[in-house]
Amino acid sequence: MTSKGVGNGQKILVVDDEHMSDLMRSVLRRLESDGFRPIVVAPEGPHVSGDDYEAQALFAMEDERPAAVLLDVRFGEYDTDRFKGLSILKKIVDRDSSMPVLMFTQYTHGPYRDTAVMASLNVSSSVDFIDKLASPEEVVLRLRRLIGSAPETIKIGSLFEIDAQNAAVYAIDNGRRDLIREIQGMKLEILNELAAAFFRSEGELVPFSRLERFSEGEDSRASLRVRIRELKVALGNAVSREFGATELIINVRNRGYRLVQPVD
Repeated sequence: MTSKGVGNGQKILVVDDEHMSDLMRSVLRRLESDGFRPIVVAPEGPHVSGDDYEAQALFAMEDERPAAVLLDVRFGEYDTDRFKGLSILKKIVDRDSSMPVLMFTQYTHGPYRDTAVMASLNVSSSVDFIDKLASPEEVVLRLRRLIGSAPETIKIGSLFEIDAQNAAVYAIDNGRRDLIREIQGMKLEILNELAAAFFRSEGELVPFSRLERFSEGEDSRASLRVRIRELKVALGNAVSREFGATELIINVRNRGYRLVQPVD
């Protein structure tokens, strides 16, 4: 899944002692090109430590009021700073338990991964981990998911693109977008709801209670099933496919529906 959109000037606090590296510069450029305002924590002095980053990060939290924090796990070369980012994380969450935090780490694999993950489980904030070598595009996508800001368009695999702003759904064929005219009204509202959940986290379930308002009649559950079936048929016809019960939009018995990646 890929997406595009604007960050509407939302501030992202960047706390990483390697913020001048080529890798981090490319991340900062990507944030800016997507409309975010990266605020870089950069303590000055001859011997800057993890403690300096912690103090300045907490000050910036109060002064800048960011929408999210991009935080490295490790600061410096000493063992005492190996997990300094987790200490900073705890203090950030102590001040604002609702703050989304995306943590850069080389410990997504290996003997220190459990230490990093278990430390994050002790806080109640929305915390996610991403490999330090991830692409700038993936970093921005994961930040968007944490913040909950919807992009202008959402791609479902390589077959469909949903443009909620313009109330349109497109089939994609060799880079060409063809409008699916049959999807409008309540069917479009249902697809938008499913796509928003898909964007936040692939496989996220949308409960019946959030979808039945787009149905009609006394039996709202039955009406919803009909609209889902019509929606899948319209999407399938647009790409000359027939989507089965376990493809694209799946009914999770007695709970709701989820949107999944179509198999190319």
